[in-house]
Amino acid sequence: MTEETGTKATYYHYKLIKKISIPRQLIWSHISLPVIMLLFLLLAFSWTSLFLFALAFFLTLWVHFVISRSVLFISKTAFRKRWAFHRKLPWLGYMTDQYIGYGLFRRVHVHTLWIGICLSAVFILWSPPAFTVSLLFWHLWLIAPRLYILSRLTGERKDGMLKFTDEDASYYQQ
Repeated sequence: MTEETGTKATYYHYKLIKKISIPRQLIWSHISLPVIMLLFLLLAFSWTSLFLFALAFFLTLWVHFVISRSVLFISKTAFRKRWAFHRKLPWLGYMTDQYIGYGLFRRVHVHTLWIGICLSAVFILWSPPAFTVSLLFWHLWLIAPRLYILSRLTGERKDGMLKFTDEDASYYQQ
């Protein structure tokens, strides 16, 4: 029985092309931005900005989740086991757990970026300015680490694979 499974197994050999580490200073500055933004909103608008800031955070997480799931569903990929909600920085939000194709990762986050910006622009018409600013801030803040990785992979082949850990992202090719 073990001989049969050993001969029918498929082995993939991936070569590490680029390891992108996120410096601790960048993570700490990224963490400090919401505090600075909240102080700005409290000074520029009113104390209700605190509530709107928190509401915008949760709404942005939900919008990112819906957009990502929609793009993954349209792409017809088996994503249920590979994507989950992460609570650790810098990958806060809906993110992959396992290896993922670079092209798919890029597609999901480019769609999330532009659709999120468009939705924030729509909220300009019907919501208080503090909420709209908070919504746009949280959207860009949550997607910034992913865009950092995508910017560092500019020019790489789209058929590679990405693997994320707490401190870095690795890009592999077969």
